[in-house]
Amino acid sequence: MNAPVPDALGLLERLVRRDRLLLLVALAVLVLLAVAWLLRDAARMQAMPVDMMMPWGPVEWWGLIVMWAVMMVAMMLPATTPVILLVLATLRRRGDGRALLTAYVFIAGYLLAWTAFSVIAATVQFALHRSATMAMDMRLRPGIASALVLIVAGIFQFSPLKNACLSHCRSPLDALSRYWREGMTGALRAGFHHGIYCTGCCWLLMLILFVVGVMNLAWVAALAALVLLEKATPRGQFIGRVAGVALMAWGAWLLKATFVV
Repeated sequence: MNAPVPDALGLLERLVRRDRLLLLVALAVLVLLAVAWLLRDAARMQAMPVDMMMPWGPVEWWGLIVMWAVMMVAMMLPATTPVILLVLATLRRRGDGRALLTAYVFIAGYLLAWTAFSVIAATVQFALHRSATMAMDMRLRPGIASALVLIVAGIFQFSPLKNACLSHCRSPLDALSRYWREGMTGALRAGFHHGIYCTGCCWLLMLILFVVGVMNLAWVAALAALVLLEKATPRGQFIGRVAGVALMAWGAWLLKATFVV
C-alpha cells in the first residue's frame, strides 16, 4: 500500500508556523541583546567620572552612532514585528523556498533606514556636546531649545506627514505589494522603504530623548511603548494625538518657566 500523500495545505501551514516561530525567536533575541547592551552602557556611563567623558572627538562620535543604532533596534523592532510576520507569511504562501531568509533581509533593510537616522541623530548630539548646549547627562540644558523640541514634536503628531507615515505603518500591505521586487535586493529595498516611512512617523518622538536624556532608559521604554500603541492598536492614531497634546502642554510649561524670573 502506498504511503498517504501529505496534504499540501497542511504542510504549508506547518512551514508557516515553523518559520514564524524561528523569526519571532530571532527578533526576541535581537531585541534582548540590544536592551542588554543599553543597560550595560547606561551603567558604565553612570559609573564614569565626568572628566573622563571629555573631549568629544571621532571615537565619541562613532560611539554615539552605535548607541543610537542599538537603541533603535530595541525600540522599533517590537512595533514592526507584525509587518515582518506579514511579509514572511505572504512569501511562504507564494511558494518562496527562501521565505525566512528573505524576511531577514527585509529586516536588514528596515534597520538600515534607522541606522541612517542614527548617524544623523548622533551627529546632531555630537555637535550639541561640542557646543556645550547638551549637558554630560545627555540632556539639553534647560531653556528654550528643550521647550521647542517638545512643542514641535507635539505639533508633528497632528501633521499630514505624520498621518501619512502612520497610515503606511498601520496598513503597509498595499505599499509593500507595489514596491516589492523579487530577490534579496528587492527585499532589502522593500525593508528600507518601509523603514523610511517608519522613520518619518517617529523621528521627532525620538528627539524627545534630547530633552529627557538620551540614555534615560525609562523614557526609552515609554517612547517604545507609545510607538507600539500607535502602530498596533485600533486607537493608535488617537493615542498619538493625546501624546501630542501632552507634549505641547509640557513644552509650553517649560517655555513659561524659562521666562519666569
